[in-house]
Amino acid sequence: MLVLGIETATRTGGVAVVSDAGVLAEYTLNIEVTHSERLMATVDRVLSDMGIALRNIEGIAVSVGPGSFTGLRIGISTVKGMACTTGLPVAAVPTLKALAWNLPGAGQPVCPLLDAKKKEVYAAVYRYQDGMLRQVMADSVVPLAGLAGGIAGPTVFTGEGSVLFRQELQGLFGERALFAPRSAVAPSAASVAEIGMLMLLAGDRTELDSLAPTYLRRPEAEVAWEQRQRSR
Repeated sequence: MLVLGIETATRTGGVAVVSDAGVLAEYTLNIEVTHSERLMATVDRVLSDMGIALRNIEGIAVSVGPGSFTGLRIGISTVKGMACTTGLPVAAVPTLKALAWNLPGAGQPVCPLLDAKKKEVYAAVYRYQDGMLRQVMADSVVPLAGLAGGIAGPTVFTGEGSVLFRQELQGLFGERALFAPRSAVAPSAASVAEIGMLMLLAGDRTELDSLAPTYLRRPEAEVAWEQRQRSR
C-alpha cells in the first residue's frame, strides 16, 4: 500500500510516501515560506522524483493537530481537494502522536510538546507497551507548570516545545526531564504516513465532511470577532 503523508502543523512542513516496505520518499522544509506557497509543489516534487503519479497512491494521511491554525487549515484543505479528485481514503493523524512516533521503543514515557502561545503548550503523554504506542495522557493545552501534576517519573520531552522551553522543563522536572535529539523533535511526514497507513489498513478512515483540524483551543481571530460583536 502506498500512502502519501502530509505534515503542516508547524513551520516545519513535509511530504512523504511510505509503504509496508518502509519510507520511500520524504521531503522536509523548515523555512519562512508559507505552506500555501510550497505544499503542492512539494507533493509534485516527491511524486515526480519517485516516478509515480497521484493516481498510483492508495491513501492519504494528514496531520490534523493540534498546531498552527493556519498550517492545519492549509494541509487539510489540500488533502480534501486531492481526495475529492481521486476518491482516495484519508486518515486523520494526531500531530502529537506523530511526534511520539519519532521515538520508537522509548523506555520512558514520551511527552510531545508544541508551543500554544500565551505561555501554554499543547501536550500529551505516550508510552511504548508491548511494542505498541499507547496514549496515557490525552491531548491538552496547559500552562507549562501544569505538566508537573500529570507527569511523575522520568519522561522524554520532544517536539519543538521541548527545545523552546528546555530550561523551564529542567527547572520543573530536574533529572526526570530527558530530551529527544534535535533530529526527532520536528513533526515528520513519514511518521504521519506510517500511522495513517496502519489506520487505513485497519479500516479507520475519515470521511471528508468530518475532516477538520484539532485545535484544542479556539482560533484567536474567532475569539476577537466575537468580542467585537459583543462590544457593539
